[in-house]
Amino acid sequence: MPAARQPHHPGAVPHLSARPHVTPRHPPSIFETMTLLARQHGAVNLGQGFPDADGPEWIRSLAAEAIVTGRADGVEHANQYAPGRGDPALRRAVADHQRRHYGLDVNPDREVLVTTGATEGIAAALLALVQPGDEVLAFEPYYDSYAAVAALSGARFVTVPLTAPDFQPDPGALESAITGRTRILLLNTPHNPTGAVIPAALLSRIVAICARHGVLILSDEVYEHLVYEGRHHPVASAPGGWERTLTVSSAGKSFSLTGWKVGWLTGPADLVESVYSVKQFLTYSSGPAYQAAIARALPEGDGFLTGQRDRYLLARDTLVAGLRSAGLDPVVPTAGYFSVADLAALGVDDAQAAAAVLAERAGVVGIPVGALCGPPAHPGDPTPFGSWMRWAFCKSPEVLTEAVARLQGLGRALSG
Repeated sequence: MPAARQPHHPGAVPHLSARPHVTPRHPPSIFETMTLLARQHGAVNLGQGFPDADGPEWIRSLAAEAIVTGRADGVEHANQYAPGRGDPALRRAVADHQRRHYGLDVNPDREVLVTTGATEGIAAALLALVQPGDEVLAFEPYYDSYAAVAALSGARFVTVPLTAPDFQPDPGALESAITGRTRILLLNTPHNPTGAVIPAALLSRIVAICARHGVLILSDEVYEHLVYEGRHHPVASAPGGWERTLTVSSAGKSFSLTGWKVGWLTGPADLVESVYSVKQFLTYSSGPAYQAAIARALPEGDGFLTGQRDRYLLARDTLVAGLRSAGLDPVVPTAGYFSVADLAALGVDDAQAAAAVLAERAGVVGIPVGALCGPPAHPGDPTPFGSWMRWAFCKSPEVLTEAVARLQGLGRALSG
């Protein structure tokens, strides 16, 4: 397995007056842009995927008590640095969770790393395992941080398109995209933005392809507890999957506590150690009181996870029905908390341009799916999924009812 990427130590910072003008490498994310648009027009925000209800009070109370007293179960200084690898109690809880839900035997001391949210886990893994000139593969559309972090690592970001309506990976297309420089397949199941879940048999084929070509897998599984039909299949549970897969998970997504930024990464000890060698120079550690609370939530929170899944299933059906009555044919997601729909049915070929119109005239905001894709393969070609919009349903019944009412004005808003 590869050695960790060596940290870069820049020299002295030049005097401010001597510094050249610096242009940001990346503009504000599409999520920030759409959220600002919703605020500007007082629109219902079905764009950014955060729940509008906090997670269970008993979990929040555990963190609050730890912050006030400075103590929590097994944590002596709950307001100071947590161990760089994460609270030992949380790492044990993560290992137990993987065993209880998926039958995976994980060593909490060597094969679990707590991260500042799943996003840091993904970033630290790519920075640790990818060298400039390597290639990172992902299926398109994809969560926008994937391409940004691949660029920061110096890698070339290569995408393999998914197709509606099932959005399942094509093994043949995947294998054709692999080259001698392909280092990592960045997989996402359940999938954002489409809600597709990769079945076990297809995962096995994907793992076999990666094994044949010596490609590692970084698997983003943050929606693992929001599967409405069937069940979640971790990539690491597929034959041959464990030894080449790093799995990223999120307490924020599972327990509706996205602002806590508690995530974790599991996998073979040598890969986890490489990721830790980079993670220690990113955040080092974060939120010991939050970590202690999640250490209790994982073994004791299955009832909440089941209830939340059932609530979101009802919310999904409410949004899908509303989109249908507005003249669209939305994809019914198998998992997650988003539905995507093609606005071409309403005469739209550019969902990003339509977003501002919908915010102002219809009072509702989504995320253009084209913003979660790379540029067209050839100049002049249409943007992939350029007419598609993503809508979040992780909202209260009252908010969704209002959103559905406003969605009925989509056609009028778009026709001017």
